[in-house]
Amino acid sequence: MIRLAASAYTIPTDAPEADGTLTWTSTTLVLVEATFEATTGIGWTYGPAAITQTVADLLAPALHGIGVLDPPAAHERMCRAVRNAGRPGMCSMAISAVDCALWDLKARRLRLPLHRLLGAVTEEVPVYGSGGFTTYDAARLREQLGHWTGEQGIPRVKIKIGEAWGTREARDLERLWIARDVIGADAELYADANGAYNAKQAIRVAEEAPGLRWLEEPVSSDDLAGLRTVRDAVTCEVAAGEYGYDLPYFTRLIDAVDCPQADVTRVGGITEFTRVAALARAHGRDLSSHCAPHLHVAAMTAIPNARHIEWFHDHVRVESMLFDGVLDPSGGSVRPREGAPGFGLEFRRKDAEAYRVA
Repeated sequence: MIRLAASAYTIPTDAPEADGTLTWTSTTLVLVEATFEATTGIGWTYGPAAITQTVADLLAPALHGIGVLDPPAAHERMCRAVRNAGRPGMCSMAISAVDCALWDLKARRLRLPLHRLLGAVTEEVPVYGSGGFTTYDAARLREQLGHWTGEQGIPRVKIKIGEAWGTREARDLERLWIARDVIGADAELYADANGAYNAKQAIRVAEEAPGLRWLEEPVSSDDLAGLRTVRDAVTCEVAAGEYGYDLPYFTRLIDAVDCPQADVTRVGGITEFTRVAALARAHGRDLSSHCAPHLHVAAMTAIPNARHIEWFHDHVRVESMLFDGVLDPSGGSVRPREGAPGFGLEFRRKDAEAYRVA
């Protein structure tokens, strides 16, 4: 029988962080450990510590009788188990963490790296540096962007704009020009408004920004008409999808963006992430992964339409603190480890204990 255990760890940020519509000073990682006999697989999500209770109360009972080699069967059982609790949001995040742990468990039982179990299409996946929070002053922004492009050789970076729900447009543009000055003419510049703008604002900023290649959530991702309006008016690519909690969400979104994004810690784990990738492929779209970089590497090498992985400052820092086996993005891409089974990561329990909240 597969046994589940869930725990939560809250890590303070290294500085106050904010985007266009939210501020935060800590990040909570909810870890799931799935054990069969002497083998344990790990998965996680980023969200409220209460997710641990969802795992214990709703998902663990649903796994009774499920074979260790059958994560899709477990996924189906879990989705049915949360019917009355509601699939989107915390339930889907809990399912995601468990599903990732089950895939890691299966790969470890078979002594295979997860990307080999899934079947790799490519050996490495491009990344982009992501951060540039609206709380950063010019010096901190320059330092972070310079580290990615100058020290690590990552040729694509993203900063947050839409400050204070889109009310500081002039500062947004000033920060975009600072970013372009730091990264030079050849690196790709991305921006994420986190839904802070209206459509006309987003179009105006995209037109005035210096060589913008990617505009993420220019309007709310719930505003499909607004996304289409912006996409049709600007030359840069328009992206959204990080709040997709199931496959049907992406059937609605797919024709409103140039490149959908999916988050393996929200959409339903590896099982549902690969289904979203297939949907995107059927519509002639690439897929970009959102945050939680080390959970995405194996799945992204296994899909033919992988665009890039978000090398998100906050999560890179947390994952580096809590796991051994983290990857180096120098040169602008990452490749999964061949010499370790599953995700190739080991949880540093002793280091994590000081941050445990549930």
